[in-house]
Amino acid sequence: MAVCIAVIAKENYPLYIRSVPTQNKLKFHYTVHTSLDVVEEKVSTVGKSLGDQRELYLGLLYPTEDYKVYGYVTNSKVKFVIVVDSSNTSLRDNEIRSMFRKLHNSFTDVMCNPFHNPGDPIQSKAFDGIVSGMMVQTG
Repeated sequence: MAVCIAVIAKENYPLYIRSVPTQNKLKFHYTVHTSLDVVEEKVSTVGKSLGDQRELYLGLLYPTEDYKVYGYVTNSKVKFVIVVDSSNTSLRDNEIRSMFRKLHNSFTDVMCNPFHNPGDPIQSKAFDGIVSGMMVQTG
């Protein structure tokens, strides 16, 4: 399961970042923001090669010693980043895709809320519950 889940706005500022080991919060912020360069690179190369048809799921952005970073971009250019522990070898690509799909559906529900202003940080309890279900359970 995920150790960090982030939602990044079109303008590359965080709408939502949550990580499980809270003592590493700054490290995960750094990991998410460094992954944005890879996201932009993949989006621009995919956009050139396929025209308007593009895959939302970007796959593995980059691995580090401790973590694997996966990316997903919506049609409105909002980016989702999921950081997974490298020691978790049982997690398959289709499971990561389904996590992104679930996250995207929940994000859509947040954006459809008439009391939420697009561009504001996400403070939905329902969204937080979905993210909590995807995070690693420690303890």
